[in-house]
Amino acid sequence: MSSRTSPAGQPITIRRAVARDARRLTRLVRGSGAYQGKYATAVAGYRVGPDYIEAHRAFVAVGADEHEGRVLGFYSLVLDPPELDLLFVADEVQGRGIGRLLVAHMRSEARAAGLDRLKVVSHLPAADFYHRVGAVRTGTAFANPPAVPWDRPEFEFRISQE
Repeated sequence: MSSRTSPAGQPITIRRAVARDARRLTRLVRGSGAYQGKYATAVAGYRVGPDYIEAHRAFVAVGADEHEGRVLGFYSLVLDPPELDLLFVADEVQGRGIGRLLVAHMRSEARAAGLDRLKVVSHLPAADFYHRVGAVRTGTAFANPPAVPWDRPEFEFRISQE
């Protein structure tokens, strides 16, 4: 578990996700404003279950003050093949640096696992965020209807082993 302060000054704790977080993570995914309108079908039936949390390196960001215990965001790192599978920040706390903290934590976890790079298939509205936090555009993941009927940008995080 690590404690940090977001750029907005809010104390944040990042800890390993546990099975009891599953419902909260599912709500965060399904309630994401980035998946409204034409994107809603991509997450309508999505479920982050206890089995997913157990099988992946999933971490949650929780507030250490007024939001104590509330999941503000989370990410999931897959080691083989190396990929950032999920990264979500609650709509009402976006823009406060929580996504950046999660990415920094993810980079640290990837480094500790001996990874030198990892892939991200980005949701279109998140592409600018990934670019701003240091991911490099590497290509395009083409549409795969009916699950994902639109092309998505692919990025790569390069992980230094310092």
